[in-house]
Amino acid sequence: LRSIPADRLRDRVLFTLLATTGLRIGEALALHVEDVDLTRNDERLSVLGKGGRRRTVLLDDPELVRLLRRYLRQTGYQRGPLFRAERGQALTALRYQSVQARFSQYAATADLAASLHDLRHGHAQALVNDGISLATIRKRLGHANINTTLRYAEQAEVVADAELRGRQRLRRS
Repeated sequence: LRSIPADRLRDRVLFTLLATTGLRIGEALALHVEDVDLTRNDERLSVLGKGGRRRTVLLDDPELVRLLRRYLRQTGYQRGPLFRAERGQALTALRYQSVQARFSQYAATADLAASLHDLRHGHAQALVNDGISLATIRKRLGHANINTTLRYAEQAEVVADAELRGRQRLRRS
């Protein structure tokens, strides 16, 4: 994210959104301004997921909320697609191919071999390592079935060790 130039606010908001919420790229690109609720201390998105299922995604990253507020203030967008193409008609939603090309450029600048979907996987793995339940992760990611979420169940060894040590301390007291 640090490789995104400061004057590329749209890109910074989009990629921060993907990294801190675990949204699928298609879900993020389908967002409209009307899907964003920036009510203080209850910021959230209404996301249209796979299978046409709508879910609410809490915006729990203060930096993302700050960026979103700044982005909406700067663009003046009141309705329509949240992420728009820079050229052509103002109401044209940003296309996946354009996002993929930008992400590839930023990843190359940062000397990373990563895909857009890796942002989703990274978010899920961070939640697992923070001790968030698989049921909550399933809801966050919009998985219809918990079996899909199980691929993220592998905790980092240090996290598992800390959890077991905490259990030992509780048993001794």
